Amino acid sequence: MTTDRVLIVEDESTLAASVRFHLEREGFEVDVALDGIQGLESFRAREPDIVLLDLMLPGMPGMDVCRQIRTTSDVPVIMLTAKDSEADIVAGLEVGADDYVTKPFSMRELTARVRANLRRPVATEQDVVLTAGPLTLDPVRHEVRLEGKEVELRPKEFALLEMLLLERGRLVTRSTLLETVWGPAFYGDPKTLDVHIRRLRAKIEKDPHRPELILTVRGFGYKLADV
Repeated sequence: MTTDRVLIVEDESTLAASVRFHLEREGFEVDVALDGIQGLESFRAREPDIVLLDLMLPGMPGMDVCRQIRTTSDVPVIMLTAKDSEADIVAGLEVGADDYVTKPFSMRELTARVRANLRRPVATEQDVVLTAGPLTLDPVRHEVRLEGKEVELRPKEFALLEMLLLERGRLVTRSTLLETVWGPAFYGDPKTLDVHIRRLRAKIEKDPHRPELILTVRGFGYKLADV
C-alpha cells in the first residue's frame, strides 16, 4: 500500500511545520512550500495526492495557484484560510478547491478532512450503468455522458451525481450527501455542497438557472428527476 503524499502551501512557517509534523506522525509523506510560486513548482515536481493551500500567499495568491493546478489535475485541494465569509468560501470553491478549513483549526479536524478528501470510491465489475433520461454514468469506466457526449466531471461532482442517480426520483438529504461524498468526519460548511451542485448543474443542465435534472428540495436536500 502506497503512502499518500501531502503538499502544504503555507507562508506561516510555524504553522506549516506543525501541520507537517502532525501529518507525518499520521503516516503521510509531506512536502512544504512557503509561497505560491514555490508551491506550484513543488506540485508539478512532486505530484502530491492532496494539496493544503493557504488562501493568502506571497508570490502568487492561493486562488491563482488553485486555478493553475486545475488546468492539469483533479487532485483534491483543501483551502486553508483565515477568512470565513461566504464570499471567500464560495470564491475558493469556485476556482476548483474541494474543501476548506478556517484558521484556527484543530489537527484532528484537519487530518479527518484530509482522509475524507483522499477517499477513493472503488468500482467493481458488478456495477451497472446508471441512467436518467439523456444522462448516463458508468462507475466502472468512470464516465459520464449527456446525449451521447462525454462530460468531464471532477471526483466530487462524479460522486454526487452517482449518489443522486442511485436514488433517482427520491430525496437525498444534505447530510446524507455530505456524509457519503465528503465522509462522516466532515466538519465544514454545507455551502461546500451547494457550490459543487451548482458546478455540476452547469455541466449537465440545459439551463443551470432552471434545472430540470438536479432538483432542489428546499430546506431538505436534492433529488434527481425521475425521467
